[in-house]
Amino acid sequence: MTGPGRRSSTFSRLLRHGFTDPSAAERLLDGAELAGVRNDPVLLEALGATADPDLALHGLVRLLEAQPGPTARRELLDTVIAAKPLRDRLLGVLGASAALADHLARHPRDWEALVTYEPRDLHPGVEEFERGLAEATDPVSLRVAYRRCLLSIAARDVCGTTDITETAAELADLATATLRAALALASAAAPDDAAACRLSVIAMGKCGGHELNYVSDVDVIFVGEAADGADEGKALRSATRLASHMMRICSETTVEGTIWPVDANLRPEGRNGPLVRTLSSHLAYYQRWAKTWEFQALLKARPVAGDLDLGRQYVEALAPMVWQASERDNFVTDVQKMRRRVVENIPAAEVERELKLGPGGLRDVEFAVQMLQLVHGRADASLRSGTTLDALRALAEGGYVGRSDADQLDAAYRFLRSMEHRIQLYRLRRTHLVPEGEDDQRRLGRSLGMRAEPVTELNHEWKRHSGVVRRLHEKLFYRPLLDAFAQLGPGEARLSPEAARERMVALGYADPAAALRHLEALASGVSRKAAIQRTLLPVLLGWFADSADPDAGLLNFRKVSDALGKTPWYLRLLRDEGAAAENLARVLSAGRLAPDLLMRAPEAVALLGDGDDLEPRGRAQLEQEVLAAVGRAESGEAGVRAARGVRRRELFRTSAADIVDSYGTETKPAEADQGALVDRVGAAVSDLTAATLAGTLRSVVRDGWGDTLPTRFAVIGMGRFGGHELSYGSDADVVFVHEPRDGVDEREASEAANRVVSEMRRLLQVPSADPPLLIDADLRPEGKSGPLVRTLKSYEAYYRRWSLVWESQALLRAEPVAGDTELGQRFIDLVDPLRYPAEGLGEDAVREIRRLKARMESERLPRGADPKLHAKLGPGGLSDVEWTVQLLQMRHGWAEPGLRTTRTREALAAARAAGLLGTEEAEILDEAWVLASRVRNAVMLVRGRAGDTFPTEVRELAAVGRYLGYAAGHVGDMLDAYRRTTRRARGVVEELFYGG
Repeated sequence: MTGPGRRSSTFSRLLRHGFTDPSAAERLLDGAELAGVRNDPVLLEALGATADPDLALHGLVRLLEAQPGPTARRELLDTVIAAKPLRDRLLGVLGASAALADHLARHPRDWEALVTYEPRDLHPGVEEFERGLAEATDPVSLRVAYRRCLLSIAARDVCGTTDITETAAELADLATATLRAALALASAAAPDDAAACRLSVIAMGKCGGHELNYVSDVDVIFVGEAADGADEGKALRSATRLASHMMRICSETTVEGTIWPVDANLRPEGRNGPLVRTLSSHLAYYQRWAKTWEFQALLKARPVAGDLDLGRQYVEALAPMVWQASERDNFVTDVQKMRRRVVENIPAAEVERELKLGPGGLRDVEFAVQMLQLVHGRADASLRSGTTLDALRALAEGGYVGRSDADQLDAAYRFLRSMEHRIQLYRLRRTHLVPEGEDDQRRLGRSLGMRAEPVTELNHEWKRHSGVVRRLHEKLFYRPLLDAFAQLGPGEARLSPEAARERMVALGYADPAAALRHLEALASGVSRKAAIQRTLLPVLLGWFADSADPDAGLLNFRKVSDALGKTPWYLRLLRDEGAAAENLARVLSAGRLAPDLLMRAPEAVALLGDGDDLEPRGRAQLEQEVLAAVGRAESGEAGVRAARGVRRRELFRTSAADIVDSYGTETKPAEADQGALVDRVGAAVSDLTAATLAGTLRSVVRDGWGDTLPTRFAVIGMGRFGGHELSYGSDADVVFVHEPRDGVDEREASEAANRVVSEMRRLLQVPSADPPLLIDADLRPEGKSGPLVRTLKSYEAYYRRWSLVWESQALLRAEPVAGDTELGQRFIDLVDPLRYPAEGLGEDAVREIRRLKARMESERLPRGADPKLHAKLGPGGLSDVEWTVQLLQMRHGWAEPGLRTTRTREALAAARAAGLLGTEEAEILDEAWVLASRVRNAVMLVRGRAGDTFPTEVRELAAVGRYLGYAAGHVGDMLDAYRRTTRRARGVVEELFYGG
């Protein structure tokens, strides 16, 4: 029996050698299997050098127990103690892989495969692995032979004989040999099928790229042709049976487990397409139907089994299409969007532990490298490698990637792949998640050489390398464009002009030469400004490329930088405030309106920083600022200039916020509620217009009459202005009302009121750096034929005797917006009985409204316009929805207080609540009205001028699509959705407006 002192001494030694359960280890060492070596320091040292000494000891005892007799046990123990190479390999595997320990326990003589290594065994290839699998005669024996070969790969890996790239290449070669063996078994089982066809197996993904994991799906594509004299249809059926059987041999679970799944879903049409196609069928598909990602996948295509000549023909035939993929529309954005979709599909609980697919993971490196290969590989054959690190090295040597960036990514990729390998090796399970348990992380850290504080060191190194990838993977594409104009260090290669042009074209630039001139102007030189620009531009270029017009984004950025580059706060804002640079990139590349507003006062870029600066300001706050600015002005004209300056700045704030909310940012998704976006813009522009009119009125009155006008004066908002629904390009629909002050002659009062109106209209349209505000008073009594301004009594007399039904309908949107508040309210009290007539509208009035609407539809639509795409007058557009809602208001407003609102969406919701239309009908009308309003806003933002129809110019139409949430290349979907939405709305209008 072991005495207390000895037990304590052994316990301490085990702790020092890295055992976490020294009591259990001591019991194993005291067992009969290790009786002759339990005190041998060589054994303890060797166990302590493994990733998991407890696991290694347990595996060794199981292996000894599985030996067929005492002689075999003695032979194994003697070899372990005497032969250091075997000791390191065997214990290293046992300490890293419970799954391979299980294999050795089931096949106890397989340890002998690790005893001697000839020089050829150090780096075996396909031929050596084929010999190792040669004796397999069925799926079970193939699995045993496969695991035996895998054992030797793992031994070289954990002992450091091979590095990560060599291990991955060996795993790919073993997979190649296994696919060949499986196909041979399938062919032997169906010799007639084998004779009828030529079948080639094309490896894709990591197997094709010679960089396979321990446990991974093996991606393949099958190409088949008829053997000489065979019928093609029968041959393809034979090839399909062979391919299916080969896949089952590798994938199915037997008493010896499985090898790995064979995945053929990268084939044309994916799982919906035929498993085997002829070469001509493959070519036809890729020429007509293939998406960008399918050409990206073909980068790694490599014939590995079956008819290798046919496989080579396949690769050679498709290569030209692969290297032309970067010329496809939206190439870069397609690749980047696919990468983002991968991240979005990771469960939230796993995203931070995802080594492969998560942000800063392996896939980021692979996507960045593949994108660069596709852009430059057409002209530079040296880049056409399927292996990620070989391609990265070639990119650096050619100057397509900065050498320092390439070195950092190489190191990060090697570390992350090593982590992935060791995680999978433990159980031989397909996983890319970093384990959460401390014991698992300890074993993982120790397997990577971290012995002092393995868990802490592992997490530190993992986060460091992941951070490098996060920081560099997107910049990798853009930074060399700037290095082309920078002073490079010794040994650095410069991106050639042609390569830079290729890259700009791939990013979607229509004029790459001009874009490169802008980059040179921004980034060349040794000034602090140029240095900061070189830091910012790689990220900005990516955001510009995500827009419909990268050229405009870059040009506008140059203009803003030229204007503000010498102000110390500008570049500091972009560099230090996370949101500012992205917000600016979105705004500058989304269209003309917001950049034009910004160029007139570039200092407004300060609004784009972090915080709430883009939140619209309320009417009271705006009016207070405008009136204060007017009060400081020296003249009426100066006061109106100040008011228009505030309007310009606030229009920029509103449009910038709208763009950022519509596009979304890296930290904040796009606003999903389209109605909220419309309401926000409508309220902000309406409040701003009201504040501008209030300031202009104050300026004009002060300039002409001092503090008091001879008549009380009010501005009544009409149309979309009164409804708080103005779009960016809307005029201000108003009517003017006045009332002479006590003792003032009515003629004098009228002249004063008319002078005020005339001067307000003039000053708001004076050409200047600020956009004009057009006042439209055509909704006044008698329209253009009537006086511009009337007294309240005149309105009362007119409405009592002459008012037409269309005028009552127009008054539904009337709301005081500026001037004398009490007079404005009396005007509203006057018109309420007209717009909400007691007992509702009579049938004659209803027929007249319908007649007017029908005439407007036939007469006012612009010649040549597509009615189905006209946001205002087209079927299911703004006019249809608004007239339908307004008819409900006039018929039922007297009885339903909720309908007494100037706002369309509020009135529609009230009508639904009152049961005047169904929930589905209300939702259909609301959706159509919101969409049409968004289209109008989009057209103004993109073109810089108002419009009610979708643009015809390709880039402008794409920009409207981006604003509305459609990805590049999906404008057809946008137009289809618009037609579908408005068609449904028109059906509701036909029923409620014309038939109700």
